[in-house]
Amino acid sequence: MTELRFDNRVAVITGAGRGLGRAYALLLAARGAKVVVNDPGVGMSGEGVDGGPAAEVVSEIEAAGGEAVACTESVATPEGGQAIIDAALDHFGRIDILIHNAGNVRYGSLEDISHEDFRAVVDVHMMGAFNVVRPAFPLMSRAGYGRVVLTGSIGGLYGTHNVVNYGMSKASMIGLNNVIALEGAEKGIKSNIILPGAVTRMAEGVDTSFYPPMGPELVAPVVGWLAHETCSITGDMLISIAGRVARAFIGETEGVFRPSWTVEAVAEQMDGIRDMDRQWILPFAPSAYMEHLTRSCDMAKKNSTGN
Repeated sequence: MTELRFDNRVAVITGAGRGLGRAYALLLAARGAKVVVNDPGVGMSGEGVDGGPAAEVVSEIEAAGGEAVACTESVATPEGGQAIIDAALDHFGRIDILIHNAGNVRYGSLEDISHEDFRAVVDVHMMGAFNVVRPAFPLMSRAGYGRVVLTGSIGGLYGTHNVVNYGMSKASMIGLNNVIALEGAEKGIKSNIILPGAVTRMAEGVDTSFYPPMGPELVAPVVGWLAHETCSITGDMLISIAGRVARAFIGETEGVFRPSWTVEAVAEQMDGIRDMDRQWILPFAPSAYMEHLTRSCDMAKKNSTGN
């Protein structure tokens, strides 16, 4: 198979100074991309600033013959997001690929998490995604091309203890991803979510001794394909963990129709409502939203007329 390259493409990667983001930056640069390595170098809870990590990745890329520039702006503010995208324009004149990977962690249960700790994580993961997508999307639209990769998490799909801020932020990527893919469909823009599982500094304090190999290098090729011009999917979610690559998706049961409902009827029909043998896995394009409405209304019309 011909090597999939990124020659003449410009990629902006947030959180690219370490871990997964660093692996993405090195891979894309090795295949010809010009890379904006964005990372303010903060600690895992978001404190401090250190330009070293981003600069080191740039040095690695340049030493290997690639092109890259460091950007230490934070995704947590609209001004920071604009500055990150501006770095691509100022240095390389365009943006083709946006990978939002930046993240932080602040633990706390629903009983004791502070509003400060909640917002600190939401501002980077959720608002950070919007803060870089918002200025990048019009540029991609005018160019008639773009690839966006957002970072979700199994924690956003299934939840986990003591990180409500993280779980809510990662779940929000689904809504943003769908809108980018829908609004970008006629403009050459594709958007997808990576759900990565890798041992990075975010795993500090977790016993990983029984894990199989789970390095960032196992995830990077999946992100590379999602960022490539030959990527054939949009509005999708791909899992990459310990060498396993899979699709995650949202579906519905067919459910139960009644012309009217009571609380008791809902209780009586719950097995049928939740029956997984009759599923709707709706096609994303042209619009799962409209497909959902059409099927639901058709089900009601059919049962109401007895046809």
